[in-house]
Amino acid sequence: MAKLLGPDFISLQVRNLSTSRTFYTEILGLTVDTRFDAPDFVLFDTNSIPFALSESKVNLDEAPQPGRGVTLWIDCDHVNELHATLEAAGATIITPPYDGPFGRTFVFADPDGYRLTANENPWDRFPLGGRPQS
Repeated sequence: MAKLLGPDFISLQVRNLSTSRTFYTEILGLTVDTRFDAPDFVLFDTNSIPFALSESKVNLDEAPQPGRGVTLWIDCDHVNELHATLEAAGATIITPPYDGPFGRTFVFADPDGYRLTANENPWDRFPLGGRPQS
């Protein structure tokens, strides 16, 4: 019997790719994978599941909150530092940093209103810990 094996790609549709690309690279610190950098699509070089942005194929202005009901968690090396960077940039902070079962965590919104959860993953294995041990 065929079965799903788990997520292997995540892409968010955005209103303005240039604005979102700047947010994700300059504020969040992601690096673009130049092999997949096009006028309507950008893939980031990540350590776990590939993550991308693309120009929207639907009218996001008709959605009260893009991605409502989906929780997107992104591994972060220094949650408090990222939180301070986002606050200084004027980003919307949904939930300030707290210590939870998945490590130091906070929730913020990107330029399109997608809610993202950044967490310092406390585990030493993937998927609940994607960073190699030093």
